[in-house]
Amino acid sequence: MFHRTERLFLRPAFPEDCGAIHAGIGEEGIVRNLARAPWPYGIADAQAFAAMPQDIRLPHFLVTLPGHGVIGSAGLGLHEGEAELGYWIARSHWGRGFATEAADAVLSIARALGHRRIVSGHFADNPASGRVLRKLGFVPTGRAGRRFSLGRGEAADSIEYARDLEPDMDSGPFAVAA
Repeated sequence: MFHRTERLFLRPAFPEDCGAIHAGIGEEGIVRNLARAPWPYGIADAQAFAAMPQDIRLPHFLVTLPGHGVIGSAGLGLHEGEAELGYWIARSHWGRGFATEAADAVLSIARALGHRRIVSGHFADNPASGRVLRKLGFVPTGRAGRRFSLGRGEAADSIEYARDLEPDMDSGPFAVAA
């Protein structure tokens, strides 16, 4: 599955992307804000990410910027039985709205795939991610807790959000046969 936004192109990862994935995510300041990425993040971790199979109901993408290549990742996964939005953007591309734009594209795809509710969250010491989620229409669930971060090697305080998705009246090229 592929998706184009105004500035970005979302696509699956390929084995030859492992160097770009490693270069983009391979710093502790990014990895510590993710639940499933280890620290240190090595080239073998990037290779494993690039080789992950796609789940048609929970797709994940590399976020690419024409002329710059891979600048991050965004996609859906499962957390406690619910579809969860996750994303990261390389530090050199922070502050330009790319996380919001990529995550919004994933939400459009989720809606077209028939998802009606998406959850997400951020570690309490990463308020920038909370701003992204609020811009996307996520609301805090009121349920704060602790979530394990592989990059931190421990659980950390987290803030949980959810967003109900309206049915997509025109799901276009993402329509999925029942």
